[in-house]
Amino acid sequence: MTTFQQARSFLLDHRTDYSAAVAGFRWPDPVPFNWALDWFDAELATSGSRNRPALWIVDGTTGREEKPSFAHLSKRSNQVANYLRAKGLKRGDHLLLLLGNVVPLWEVMLAAIKLGLVTIPATTLLTPDELRDRLERGRAKAVVAAPDQIAKFKGLGGDDLLRVVVGDAQDGWLNYDGTALQPDVFTPDGPTQADDPMLLYFTSGTTAKPKLVRHSQRSYPVGALSTMFWLGLQPGDVHLNISSPGWAKHAWSCLFAPWNAGATVFVVNQPRFDAKSLLATIGRCGVTTLCAPPTVWRMFIQEKLADYQVSLREVCGAGEPLNPEVIDQVKAAWGLTIRDGYGQTETTAMVGNSPGQAVKIGSMGRPMPGYVVKITDADGHPAKEGEITLALGDARPAGLMQGYQSEGGKLSGADGDIYRSGDVAFADDDGYLTFVGRTDDVFKSSDYRISPFELESVLLEHDAVAEAAVVPSPDPIKLAIPKAYVLLTADAERSRDTALSIFRHMQARMAPFKRIRKLELVTELPKTISGKIRRVHLRRIEHEHDQTDSLRGVEFREEDFPELKAAPTQEG
Repeated sequence: MTTFQQARSFLLDHRTDYSAAVAGFRWPDPVPFNWALDWFDAELATSGSRNRPALWIVDGTTGREEKPSFAHLSKRSNQVANYLRAKGLKRGDHLLLLLGNVVPLWEVMLAAIKLGLVTIPATTLLTPDELRDRLERGRAKAVVAAPDQIAKFKGLGGDDLLRVVVGDAQDGWLNYDGTALQPDVFTPDGPTQADDPMLLYFTSGTTAKPKLVRHSQRSYPVGALSTMFWLGLQPGDVHLNISSPGWAKHAWSCLFAPWNAGATVFVVNQPRFDAKSLLATIGRCGVTTLCAPPTVWRMFIQEKLADYQVSLREVCGAGEPLNPEVIDQVKAAWGLTIRDGYGQTETTAMVGNSPGQAVKIGSMGRPMPGYVVKITDADGHPAKEGEITLALGDARPAGLMQGYQSEGGKLSGADGDIYRSGDVAFADDDGYLTFVGRTDDVFKSSDYRISPFELESVLLEHDAVAEAAVVPSPDPIKLAIPKAYVLLTADAERSRDTALSIFRHMQARMAPFKRIRKLELVTELPKTISGKIRRVHLRRIEHEHDQTDSLRGVEFREEDFPELKAAPTQEG
């Protein structure tokens, strides 16, 4: 048994015993290891699981299903690897992957790992300019894309860029079907080292251009053991993770974590999200474990969840903290508690509410096995509230990125004594962490620290509020005042009466120093592909007093409502 298998078995054996798992878990040694060859092929595709579905894709419109087995995907990825090698790709070359949730996406991911290529996962929503950036800074030598992406590449890439389309061949593009003509046995050109690069993610953020996060052949595949533990996955599970390719969470829960456990990756493709249809499919297909972003959970609870008969054993949320109201409604309907978790593109799951441990509503849990998490102040000293940091050196977790890659290939950000996450959390006396916000989301108003998430949680308790984002709005006296951008439920009107009702709701529940002072009722909130609200965009609108942005709605100020002035204030 390899050290990877030993570590995996240990976590499965202690899946409901958090204390024992943390005390006894050790990351596998950083020895030569190719996850696709040494685990997927050698174990999943040859053992008793070989004929079970590795992947189960349901077309939400037609009902058509695809269920390739572990053995089938092993052979198909061998063919794809042989094809890419025959076209000149070799270990260390970079490949841009631009596909939706279709079977070839998983075939190419496995093939690239086998070859030792560096995959650049990308969303199909990228613009031509964004693709140019990925081709140039990502130094891509090949691209595998969906047919509807071809037009975006006009004028992009040189003549030496290998272009493969999953569809009919077009001018300059090879047909992916040609991979089926290759042998289904693959022989690697040599051992894969633990530190060989494997993934290159372009992260969204506040910088002018996305950072390049580089992961190794060890960091995501082996590091995802912590993600497997948090999700509570077991062999034979049918696991649905609602996310889009190109986002790191897709690799977390649609590839490495479920296949580390020997579970089936379940996908439902919907042209437009439909909660009713998805819930019905979850029940019909016997999904056992579900992970969804808060946006999806908020849409789920708009339905009568108790009417849907499901086989779910584990339900999780990730991407942003979940509000207590959502958790309570799901538990009332299904008897299941949504377990929050936390990690980044730069890591695997590093904090979470794992199965069996007591869940504190509002907390994202405790550090996962293998992660030594510290909360530090600006000077790096231990603090009750501060930045989430990871101990490095001998305590370095396997799931941490190699670093941010510069134009010249140099790595930074994950060296030294600690890794700084840029996220702020509060630690209670039991070691549970509660998310406060990004270091650039938390702001001060009249010298009080304001957590957007705290205010958003209270806003969401109002019947008319579907989603909300709180940002600082510049103020000449208080430096900044809290302002909420609010998306209403379908039956609520963007009216003065609605705004007054929301202001009253906040006034009754929040201390005066952190009440919402401005309210903008909008028809859309800016989001990333993973469903996270882009507060950075809303902060820019406020800072620049931009009245032309297409996201602007109807703004109301607290002082516009004389009815509110009778309320007591305690501000200095």
